[in-house]
Amino acid sequence: MKSVLVVGLGRFGQHLVRNLLELGNDVMIIDSDERKIEDLAPYVTNAKIGDCTNEEVLRSLGIKNFDLIFICIGTNFQSSLEITSLVKEMGGKHVVSKATRDIQAKFLLRNGADEVIYPEKDIAEKCAERYSRDNIFDYIELDDDSAIYEIPPMGEWIGKSIREADIAHRYHVMVLGVRDPGDKTRIMPSADYVIDGEEHLIVLAARDAITKLLSRMEEKEKGKKKRGKG
Repeated sequence: MKSVLVVGLGRFGQHLVRNLLELGNDVMIIDSDERKIEDLAPYVTNAKIGDCTNEEVLRSLGIKNFDLIFICIGTNFQSSLEITSLVKEMGGKHVVSKATRDIQAKFLLRNGADEVIYPEKDIAEKCAERYSRDNIFDYIELDDDSAIYEIPPMGEWIGKSIREADIAHRYHVMVLGVRDPGDKTRIMPSADYVIDGEEHLIVLAARDAITKLLSRMEEKEKGKKKRGKG
């Protein structure tokens, strides 16, 4: 559990606060618009109305007391930049600022942000990756070359153990977990785990390896459809 300050309650800020609360964190919120605070005020540790570009307002929050500070201002970059810089000057331990463009990220990092997040960009990339292929149910990017994917098992794997299917050696894909139809996940199944056709596999793979595997799945599916028509 961490002590977290969230500055700015736009759509992203509000979703962030709700998720932080669900994970058991102590959360304080601040925004200049009272209406944005009303819905969340009963659930957070503290809520305040104020303009954080004002140094006195920021000082009154006790910046040094927070483990994490999120600057979630998306419509006024100048304000986001000023607040990020002020928060760091006042002793912010770890400052995470929201950006919408690469140039904004550069300025934020130069002016005190420890990390910069791109919610819209990240979601767009995830959607593009997921929906470009029929056999990706979820996707978490690790770096430019690798990611974690949720995929169905290949037909030839069903009824075989992970060892018998020889997935890691043949396809350069590591099985990290198995998700059943009830959405329960078994983490790090043993090599003797027998693959069920109703389950999804959660795998770690390089992009080129997963591309080859998914292409092979699609080819096999097309082959089945052709044989079925014949």
